[in-house]
Amino acid sequence: MKTLLLIDGSSYLYRAFHAMPDLRSKEGLPTGAIYGMVNMLRRLEKEVEFDYSACIFDAKGKTFRDELYPDYKANRPSMPEDLALQVASVHQVVCASGWPMLMVSGVEADDVIGTLARQAEAAGMRVVISTGDKDIAQLVTSNISLVNTMSNEVLDIAGVEGKFGVLPERIIDYLTLIGDKVDNVPGVDKCGPKTALKWLEAYGSLDGVVAHAAEIGGVVGEKLREALPRLPLSRELITIKCDVDLAADLPAGLDGLKHGQPDKTALSGLFRRFGFNSWLRELEGAATDAQVAAAATSVATGETDDLFAGSELVVAVAPPAPMARDYQTILTEAQLDAWLAKLQSAEVVSLDTETTSLDQMSAQIVGISFAVQPGEAAYLPLAHRAAGVAPQLDRTATLARLKPWLEDASKKKLGQNLKYDRHVFFNHGISLAGVADDTMLASYVVESHLTHNMDDLAERHLGEQTIHYEDVCGKGAKQIGFDEVDLDTATRYAAEDADITLRLDGALKPLMDERQASVYRDIELPVADVLFEMERNGVLIDRQKLAELSHQFGSRMLELESQAYELAGQPFNLNSPKQLQEILFGRLGISTKGVRKTPSGGYSTDESVLEMLALDHPLPKCLLEYRGLAKLKSTYTDKLPQLIRQDTGRVHTTYAQAVAVTGRLASSDPNLQNIPIRSAEGRRVREAFIAPPGHVIVSADYSQIELRIMAHVSGDEGMLKAFADGEDIHRATAAQVFGVALDQVTSEQRRYAKSINFGLIYGMSAFGLASQLEIERSAAQQFIDRYFMKYPKVAEYMQRTREQAKGQGYVETVFGRRLYLPDIRAANPGRRSGAERAAINAPMQGSAADLIKLAMIAVSKWLRQSGLKTRLIMQVHDELVMEVPQAEQAAVCEMLPKLMAGAAALSVPLLAEVGVGANWEAAH
Repeated sequence: MKTLLLIDGSSYLYRAFHAMPDLRSKEGLPTGAIYGMVNMLRRLEKEVEFDYSACIFDAKGKTFRDELYPDYKANRPSMPEDLALQVASVHQVVCASGWPMLMVSGVEADDVIGTLARQAEAAGMRVVISTGDKDIAQLVTSNISLVNTMSNEVLDIAGVEGKFGVLPERIIDYLTLIGDKVDNVPGVDKCGPKTALKWLEAYGSLDGVVAHAAEIGGVVGEKLREALPRLPLSRELITIKCDVDLAADLPAGLDGLKHGQPDKTALSGLFRRFGFNSWLRELEGAATDAQVAAAATSVATGETDDLFAGSELVVAVAPPAPMARDYQTILTEAQLDAWLAKLQSAEVVSLDTETTSLDQMSAQIVGISFAVQPGEAAYLPLAHRAAGVAPQLDRTATLARLKPWLEDASKKKLGQNLKYDRHVFFNHGISLAGVADDTMLASYVVESHLTHNMDDLAERHLGEQTIHYEDVCGKGAKQIGFDEVDLDTATRYAAEDADITLRLDGALKPLMDERQASVYRDIELPVADVLFEMERNGVLIDRQKLAELSHQFGSRMLELESQAYELAGQPFNLNSPKQLQEILFGRLGISTKGVRKTPSGGYSTDESVLEMLALDHPLPKCLLEYRGLAKLKSTYTDKLPQLIRQDTGRVHTTYAQAVAVTGRLASSDPNLQNIPIRSAEGRRVREAFIAPPGHVIVSADYSQIELRIMAHVSGDEGMLKAFADGEDIHRATAAQVFGVALDQVTSEQRRYAKSINFGLIYGMSAFGLASQLEIERSAAQQFIDRYFMKYPKVAEYMQRTREQAKGQGYVETVFGRRLYLPDIRAANPGRRSGAERAAINAPMQGSAADLIKLAMIAVSKWLRQSGLKTRLIMQVHDELVMEVPQAEQAAVCEMLPKLMAGAAALSVPLLAEVGVGANWEAAH
């Protein structure tokens, strides 16, 4: 059977716009919807086999449904301006990509899709409809199916029944009963999906429901009888018209829908205009000179397709010639002398190392690459051992010659993630200095929501396809070390890295505004130096303590396992979600009300579900304790001893800067920022982080930092006064919300106020607050209402921030870090509301992250200038942990809170609380 692929272009146009971040061309024109549509078309071409195709959009003007019901779609807002600016370009790209396109006046895209689907089915074709619109499920038959590229959902007859609970032929009846709020089609008031399904199952069809309306009791029965006069209209509005006259729009009939070849000349110009560099690269050189000339002539004479009339079409010109590359291999002393002279005289040098390992504490240099200007780079191999490799310069002697330049702070260097290269040089006794720029960090500041590896950056900003490491060394079990790569290949790869990085530096820095440049220069670059020091310092671990804890946790887990068997009435695998579902919801008969389903159709048994069930049942509570201990044992008490380095006797984590969009640091191998502190067992793990003899651990933690930032950004007088007066903010909030004096606030009222304070920062709803406090939703809403009455500017700030986020696609921290929210205009309500919550919280969390980084920079500078032997050893979100000689304890405890409080000037005082102890837990 031949296959016809129909694309619901209007549906995807909106979904692409709301799903994509605020992408823009170099001229500032929005391009997110265009990008999303192109991506979807390309994906369909790869994943769906088809012979005929059409992309259908809604035409401008009213349809027959507007004549039937003037309020049809009356609730829909007008098309966003940024989307309207992209519609013509989307149409251009669709046609240039070879997709037949239809827009038929007087009907909707759904009606054209329905007509084509029925015609194709009658002609013996198979039909696949790509859409995200639930209404189109009414078209599904044995030969017509739906695919949703955004959710990877495929719906045949069984799929429709599984998703909606009714067969496709009953979708119209089902939708008529529940109505369609999006299109403002009225249904039966109070009739939701469950009621509609119950009625259709009982009476067979909408006609059957209508016939038995008098028998249906209760309020919903009354609502059904009230709706009877309007149900025929609702059914007509929902029914897709499958007999649209397409003769004028498609004179050749279905034969006119043969999928075409892309117009590479037109696409090249469009992609260049929109800045779609990776797709442009695929087309470069594909258009012949004759095609380019013909296209240029047609535009000049106005002889273009009507589709492009009135809109600017950028005609492809011959692609720019690739940049000339002069990549050299340094193998002799004379070549080294020449390049040392270049390094000394260059304004800035791009630098990269090739190494034996990704373990930054032990990696050894295999070679070094340099770039002094775009296209001019060299690779200095020092430890290659491939068969037949040419003689190389001695590594020790050569590094000794390079050391003065590498350690000269006046000689500017740049690179991609230079913190790693600093470790590598340090492993050879060299302290790299003069780091002026880092393209990974620049990208992180400019576009925190995207990837920051060099290959992706080159594709995104330079339109360059780089040589990947796997291309050189292979993959998996057959992968070789870089020291086994031949020198010609190694030079092409390594010199390109230095060259591309130099060019990226020139491309990224102009993208920063003044505030972003400050974040980059004053926060990210200097904190990288501090992180390097912390990673080298490491933290001392009590191996014996961890062994004791591991034994204790294991013993307790065995007890809990036996207890779980007893509560379940039989043995079972505590780590098997399937068996756990059967025990909880089958054998024990625990209600599944409020328990979400898994993609496989079962019920979730994740931590949040167990926490909910543990309120009423002992087995989930037992399982939660078991899981908590199992995680502590496997992640920390068993694993940490294995990560202690033999040469230092310490654990050395790696701090990643360019991961969290909020600016927070991430810790790995091991992750020291994720040790639970709410449980007694988690706190006991911290007891294993110890000070060496003659030292103490000092911990300094910002107090209520995110609430203080909220007071600052909102400017709420009540909140500002509470902090200025040094009051307990939770007690002050309780006094305000409950209308009592400060000294009359009870511990329960303070607990409620604390939940409200932190909950609202994280965008918690009344439902969430009610669940947390175990109170009625109405009571939770009253608490929130009172809170906003007392702190009105907090509510104003939240609303203002949501609107700004929707308008510009991002929010900012106090210091100017830009936090992008790709889902802020998502069509999916869950994703959109999540982005709205993030819009409120991200500036708090991001500003706190900036503050702790500024504090780290200030503390490190003070330690260095004071000549103290105290060392920063850990950073955990709002906390700094230091290893302090006992002789320096008094000075550090006095100065540390001052430095942290003075990290920035806000409209509220900053407070850092300091603790001291023999181990981390004792100091916390």
